[in-house]
Amino acid sequence: MLADNRLKIILAITVVAIIAVFSIAPIAQQPDYHNFADRRSLFNIANFFNVLSNLPFVIIGIMGMRLVALRQASGGLAELRAMYLTFFAGVFLTGLGSAYYHHQPDNQTLLWDRLPMTIAFMALFSAIVGEYISTQLARKLFVPLLMLGVASVVYWYATELDGHGDLRVYMLVQFLPVVLMPLILWLFDSTLNNDKYIWGVIGAYAASKLMELFDARLYSAVGLLSGHSLKHLVAALGTLIFYWALRRRRSEK
Repeated sequence: MLADNRLKIILAITVVAIIAVFSIAPIAQQPDYHNFADRRSLFNIANFFNVLSNLPFVIIGIMGMRLVALRQASGGLAELRAMYLTFFAGVFLTGLGSAYYHHQPDNQTLLWDRLPMTIAFMALFSAIVGEYISTQLARKLFVPLLMLGVASVVYWYATELDGHGDLRVYMLVQFLPVVLMPLILWLFDSTLNNDKYIWGVIGAYAASKLMELFDARLYSAVGLLSGHSLKHLVAALGTLIFYWALRRRRSEK
């Protein structure tokens, strides 16, 4: 399989990204990361809207787990059920962990926000590899990628406690799959129709990161919700699009 030039391209980009990231100095978590634009409290809940906007993750996570557990995900591949189920479990736990973090934002609670996110990231990436490249390759990568995702967050937190925080591995886990997934969609064909769903997932995630970047500006412009709350809602839309994909796609084999 490695003889495939398309896989060589993906491998080369991965190696270059790893070398590039580790050629820079360790990146500590900036304290002002926790200073969100919207700090309003409601019903005695601090940072109410940043907390509440995680509810869609919990709901969609439950919907997705139920869909896969009941073997109703006809828009997916049976060989990838564990990845689909793990993805939605990660989404569900992200909703809980992110709500916990936003209620009291600091590095300690951020740990429980990031851990389930990496589970969802790695499960989704493994599923995309399975749908577009090879189910066998995806099954070989799945557990190691999950372990890498969890380890990246644990490593970051341990280095923060040691006074020399290092986000570099976590950055790779979060952003490299976002670069590789569009490339995989471009280079490979899936037996499942409607690539638009996966492009929709990628687009929603990209849009959510932009909203996070413009947290205060969007809060000033929109008024009711901040960029960070909107980030949660748009990212949750991305998970819902993948749920729709598992219901609506069909095999073209």
